[in-house]
Amino acid sequence: MLTPVDATGVLVQCDPSIKAIINKIDAARNDFIVEDLDDETVLIKETKMAELKERLKEELRDTVKEAEESESD
Repeated sequence: MLTPVDATGVLVQCDPSIKAIINKIDAARNDFIVEDLDDETVLIKETKMAELKERLKEELRDTVKEAEESESD
């Protein structure tokens, strides 16, 4: 039996490093990415875009903080 899927998506084009973070976020629950198209393009569920943006900001903030801490050592 086929389960209906929310086919509405947002095409996101970004740097491969940002896409890697998006893939990392999605890996926990597999509920953001509809389709991984190439190294710089991914289709995201429209209903999850706001949540993904927030999670991405958090990841980037943590990454910058870690980089600054390691530079001060």
